[in-house]
Amino acid sequence: MIDAHQHFWRIGEHDCSWPTPDLMAIYRDFLPDDLLPLVEQTGVTGTVLVQSQPSDADTDFLLQLAHKSDLIKAVVGWVDLSSPSAPERILQLAQHPKFRGVRPMLQGLADDAWILRPELEPAITAIKASNLSFDALVHVRHLPHLQVFAERHPDLAIVIDHAAKPAVANDEFSAWATAITALADLPRVYCKLSGLLTEASSEQGVAVLQPYVMQLYRLFGSKRLMWGSDWPVLSSAPNSQYNAYASWLKLAKELLSPVSITETDEIFGLTARQFYRF
Repeated sequence: MIDAHQHFWRIGEHDCSWPTPDLMAIYRDFLPDDLLPLVEQTGVTGTVLVQSQPSDADTDFLLQLAHKSDLIKAVVGWVDLSSPSAPERILQLAQHPKFRGVRPMLQGLADDAWILRPELEPAITAIKASNLSFDALVHVRHLPHLQVFAERHPDLAIVIDHAAKPAVANDEFSAWATAITALADLPRVYCKLSGLLTEASSEQGVAVLQPYVMQLYRLFGSKRLMWGSDWPVLSSAPNSQYNAYASWLKLAKELLSPVSITETDEIFGLTARQFYRF
């Protein structure tokens, strides 16, 4: 099994400014030694390590960790795509044997359509030339802009992180389903089954999450859908019944119980291997 989405950080180091002290469940250092017991318990054999700070220093730190860890199979880092030096930085990062993709943290930018700005094109060209992928950290409101971006770059492999973070607690299913359906029609767009618990309330579980998960399965199929823990952010999810690593993995498998064994193997490992090329 492969965990397609997890994080490490050291509070106050490598430009780490998030999480903040109010997020008590995750306001501490999280490093490979913290994750190892969890993956050994669950049978996860590799992870995709994703940036959590909009910082070159953070990306360099993650690559240092990956160099020392057999568990980390791929790294998705941050690059300032609007910088004139972005193409050079991307080509440099692509030389690292585990660097596989770029994530610009679109969810926190003031302009929802930022990814469509023309000054980003040299960086996007460099991403494609380096055979890297693109992680889209977005909310539902970004999906129409992401669709235009994906249509503009049909040769770029894109994965929607956390299923675009639908507001499960506020029953955003209809608007979310409409927006993500249009993107799913594009063959190079993938999706991560992750992050849903942090958008749900403390009482919401199988009954509420099932429609979201099955919608993702219907739209992307097992060959474009990949499971991720979003650990340790997962620990901040309101529902304490499911916000542990093993609990979320068990819940995800339960939510996908109608799926065949072959397709389950793809969602929980093979699709991530194919997308991130390891």
